[in-house]
Amino acid sequence: MDARARTIKTIALAMMLMLSGCTSWFNSGDKDPQVHLVKVELVQAKLLEQRFKLHFRVDNPNDSTLTVRGLNYRVYLGSIKLTEGENEHWFSVQPKSSADYVIPVRTNLWPQVRPLVKLLETPDQPIPYRLEGTLETGLFYGYDVHLTRKGEIIPADFIPE
Repeated sequence: MDARARTIKTIALAMMLMLSGCTSWFNSGDKDPQVHLVKVELVQAKLLEQRFKLHFRVDNPNDSTLTVRGLNYRVYLGSIKLTEGENEHWFSVQPKSSADYVIPVRTNLWPQVRPLVKLLETPDQPIPYRLEGTLETGLFYGYDVHLTRKGEIIPADFIPE
């Protein structure tokens, strides 16, 4: 066997070994992380622009560190899309642990003011909300976790007395 053939076989063997090592970095038996919208903080509200901070909690149920590369999200109140966007902030969540993730948001709710006012006419009645998105995870190989969370809010709980 000549030197060139040995070199090619050595490189092929090295690549196979590296790829088999990489598969251990992503364990297909791992559970998906959980994402919870914990709080919506109003920063500033003007007629044509509202600024919020969306507070998320990312739970890592696995025995290995979770690398988060970003979050694409959409938040609905009833059938009204309040906001959507993406945030590409990288962070890690330790094994069997949680981490907080805060995303600043700007929106203009003026076009939806009539349907919003209709939803808020009875502040003691619950209004459904929905969070949809994709959590982008993985250090070397991307793994997207699609999420949908639903719940209800009672507007009266957010109105100061």
